[in-house]
Amino acid sequence: METYIQEALFILFQLAFIVQLYFLVNNQSRLTEYKPIEQLQPAGIPVSVIISARNEAKNLSENLPAIFNQNYPDFEVVVVNDCSYDKSDLVLEEFEKSYPHLKVVTITEHVRFKTGKKFALTLGIKAAKNEHLLFTDADCAPASADWIARMAANFTNPDVQIVLGYSPYIKAKGFLNAFIRFETVKTAINYLSSAINGDAYMGIGRNLAYTKTLFFGAKGFAAHMHILSGDDDLFVNQNSTPDNTVIEIHEDSFVYTDAKESWSAWFRQKKRHFGVGKIYKARHKRMLSLDALSGFLFYILLTLCLVFNFEPLLAAGLFMFRMIFQVIVYNKLFKRLSGRDLIWYLPFLDLIYYLYLNTFGLIGTFIKTTKWK
Repeated sequence: METYIQEALFILFQLAFIVQLYFLVNNQSRLTEYKPIEQLQPAGIPVSVIISARNEAKNLSENLPAIFNQNYPDFEVVVVNDCSYDKSDLVLEEFEKSYPHLKVVTITEHVRFKTGKKFALTLGIKAAKNEHLLFTDADCAPASADWIARMAANFTNPDVQIVLGYSPYIKAKGFLNAFIRFETVKTAINYLSSAINGDAYMGIGRNLAYTKTLFFGAKGFAAHMHILSGDDDLFVNQNSTPDNTVIEIHEDSFVYTDAKESWSAWFRQKKRHFGVGKIYKARHKRMLSLDALSGFLFYILLTLCLVFNFEPLLAAGLFMFRMIFQVIVYNKLFKRLSGRDLIWYLPFLDLIYYLYLNTFGLIGTFIKTTKWK
């Protein structure tokens, strides 16, 4: 009986290995073939940059100048001051004196009506004068003065309605920072690869563009206004098609931000994010669940094979094969996505990553959050 159990577990281990290899070959390796356009293409398309900010006075002071001074001929910046009480209004008033292309939308707190980020963004979109909308957050700073130009250039194709950008975290000391950056790169590899394959399932609001026509044609966030998060990934999940979505990952198009510095702050952030996964389209939920579960089982069953000495050499061989293949695929991608240093810690961080996916997947299923900031 014990032999049968061991054989069954080893077969399951091999299946997990095959599934993981499938994701590497069929999905993630496609991104290694993608080459961003090096020569900046003139777009000349009017753009509205939209930022929703709640109590972000310090971040607005530090990051808005890099947005105001972009090398782009025709753009406005719409900042939605969402019920702030930290002197954000004074910061924005000062900026309005120097930057006429700044438009401020102010939301005041109502005792009987609680607003969220989706409501704030909706007001910002309605206030925007341009068809093409580019989104980021107050705590984000563009990597270059060509951020708008890089993102807007994709709209020269009339079929494009959604542009998925990338937003890495700034490198700092400590394990938490390293893991947050690793998780961000891995997540980006997955959603950018899926977009290349014609099946985009998410985007990130720190660097995302779409058209006003698409937004209002889809009735905005109405389908998921009751969900706290999802102004970015749920909107993309529900409105992306193989023809209307492209990616932009030239390093000049990146938008950087600081990672959370405490475990509690990071936990709250991830609890919000994972709560929206259950609203994804069924095929995307199956795909993400299969990746997360197969990765988790791969490491758990590998450990059992080694501990109980059941085909340990073969199990170790499959582990090394997968790891070598990961390094081949990820080496180029981690460099491109501002995670060059993380490749050295791949075996350890990859294990933690799959434990994290399954843990927060369960948390997101059962726990709800009630505020976005």
